Amino acid sequence: MSDIQALITEHLAIWTGADNDKKSGRGRASGSAASVYGVKKLRELILELAVRGKLVSQDVYDEPASELLKRIAAEKAKLIKDGKIKAQKPLAEIGDDEKPFELPKGWEWVRLNEVGHDWGQKIPNQEFTYIDVGSINKELGLIDNPSIVQATDAPSRARKIVKNGTVIYSTVRPYLLNIAVIEHDFEPEPIASTAFAIVHPFSFIVGRFLFWYLRCPVFIRYVESCQTGIAYPAINDKQFFSGVMPLPPLAEQHRIVAKVDELMTLCDQLENQHNNAIVAHEKLVSYLLNTLTQSQDAAEFNESWQRIAANFDTLFNTESSIDALKQSVLQLAVMGKLVPQDVYDESASELLKRIQAEKAKLIAEGKIKKDKPLAAIGDDEKPFELPKGWEWARLDYLSIKSEAGWSPQCNGHPRGDGKWGVLKVSAVSWGKYNPDENKELPDALTPRPEYEVKSGDFLISRANTAELVAKAVVVPSDTPKQLMMSDKIIRFNFSSLISLDFIQLVNNSNQSRAYYAAVAGGTSSSMKNVSREQIRNLVFALPPKREQNRIVAKIDELMAICDQLKTRITTANQLQQKLADVLVTQAIN
Repeated sequence: MSDIQALITEHLAIWTGADNDKKSGRGRASGSAASVYGVKKLRELILELAVRGKLVSQDVYDEPASELLKRIAAEKAKLIKDGKIKAQKPLAEIGDDEKPFELPKGWEWVRLNEVGHDWGQKIPNQEFTYIDVGSINKELGLIDNPSIVQATDAPSRARKIVKNGTVIYSTVRPYLLNIAVIEHDFEPEPIASTAFAIVHPFSFIVGRFLFWYLRCPVFIRYVESCQTGIAYPAINDKQFFSGVMPLPPLAEQHRIVAKVDELMTLCDQLENQHNNAIVAHEKLVSYLLNTLTQSQDAAEFNESWQRIAANFDTLFNTESSIDALKQSVLQLAVMGKLVPQDVYDESASELLKRIQAEKAKLIAEGKIKKDKPLAAIGDDEKPFELPKGWEWARLDYLSIKSEAGWSPQCNGHPRGDGKWGVLKVSAVSWGKYNPDENKELPDALTPRPEYEVKSGDFLISRANTAELVAKAVVVPSDTPKQLMMSDKIIRFNFSSLISLDFIQLVNNSNQSRAYYAAVAGGTSSSMKNVSREQIRNLVFALPPKREQNRIVAKIDELMAICDQLKTRITTANQLQQKLADVLVTQAIN
C-alpha cells in the first residue's frame, strides 16, 4: 500500500469526521463550502503531493523535463514558422522567490506560457459551438453542455479558438475553479468566451496534468496573490501565463494523472458514503421525533420517548439533529405534551372570557377601537386534540389592539444622538429585538409618537423573505426611546393575562410557520408578505395562564441544554478539522 493510501485508510475517522454539517453542494473538487471538510482537505493534499513529486515514485530511466523543454522549444518554433501560432514576447526568467518548494530530480520550473499556447481569436462568421462558463462540468473538468449559436447571435465575448485537447481556465472569479479539458472534437467549430485563458498543451505535456495543477493549492495561492476586484475578482491572461508550474518527466506526468484520478475516485466514494449516512441519519431522527409529536396518548408518547432516550447520543450528534430536536420540543410545547396539566389551573376558556371583558371595557371607554369580528374557528383549522383545560384561539382573541407603523423617506444611516429613527425589518427578524437596525428620520419630517416602540410591544414583520416573514420579537424593558415602527412591522399589544414569551413560542412553532407559508403573498421567496388580518387570524392552542408559564420555563431549560449540546458538537468538529489540517501539513512537509 502506498504512503498516501495508508494516510487515507488509517485516518478515515478524521477525513470523514471533519464535517461542516451542511447538506447539498457536495461533489468532487467542487470547492463548495458544503463539502465534507476532511475530504476537501484530502483532495487538496493529493494535489499538493502530486505537484511536489511526492505522490508517485520517480524513475531514474525517465527522460528528464529539461529534455522535454528542448523538444517543446523545437515544436513551438515549427508552429510559429508554419504560421499556426504567433511568437510571444518572452517572459522574465523564474526567480528563486517564485519557487515555492524544492523539486525532485528530473523536474523543472516553467512558466505556463512554456507548456502551452493559444490558438488566437476570431469573430464567428457561421454557426458555431459556444463554450462559456455554463458549459463546464466543474466536478469532472469536462465540457458537457455547450450551446449551438448562429453567427448573427454570437455574444461579444465569443472569440477564442479552442480545439480538442485545449485546457480552458475561467479568469473571472477563478476561485470557482471553472476549469476543463476539451477532450473531443465539436461540430460545428467550437469558440470559447474571452472570459477564459486558453492553453493548448504542447505534445510533451499531458493535458490532465495541467488541469490538476490549475486546481491545486499552489496555483490557487498564486492566483489569489495577483487577482484584482472584490465582487468579481479576476486575473488577466498575462498574469495567468506568467504563473509558474513544476514540470515532471512525461512518463511521470502520466503516472501522476493516473494516481490522482484513482485517489479522487476514492475520495468520491468516501464522501458519498458519508453523505448517504447523513441522509439516513436525518431521516431516522425525523421519523423518531415525529412519533413523539404524533403520539395519541401518554403510553404511546412514553414508548416513543424511551426509544429516543436509549439512543440519544447516537441520534443527536450533529447541529442539524439538534435543530430538529429544538423544533420538536417547541411543537410538543404548543400541543400540551411538554409539561403536565394541573386540574387546579384556571381553564383557558375562563381566561378568554376575562380577556374579552377587558377589551369590551376599553372599547366602551373609547381607549381602543372595535375590530371587525373574525370567523369562528372551523374543525379543519384544528390539527390535533386539545388537552383538558385548553382552548383553540385566534391570535386576535388575546390582543388588545394591533397596528402597522409608518415608512417615511429616511436618511440612509442609523439615527444620531437625540434623533428619531424608524426601525428596519431586520430589527425584528431574528428572534431578538435589535434597535440598532434603524434609519434616521430627516429633520424636515415631524415624528409620529403614536408609532414609538415601547416595552412589551410584540412586533412582527409583515414583509420579509419566506423564511423570516411573520417572525416576531418581544420588546424588552430597556428599549431605547424615539424609535418608530415602519409600515412593514405590525405591533400587537396583548392582554396582561397572557404570557408574551408563550405567544412568541406559538409564533415560532411548525404549525404557525406552515400557516404563514400558506397565506403569504408575493411571487418571490426573497420577498413575501402577510397582512395584519392574516396575522390576527392565526389559530393556535391556548393553555391556562399558569401552564403557559410552566411551558416557557421548561422551554428555556431544554433550549439551554440543546445549546450546550450544539456547542460540544461544534467544538468536536473544529477539533476534527484541526486534525485534518495537521495531517495535511505533516504529509506535505
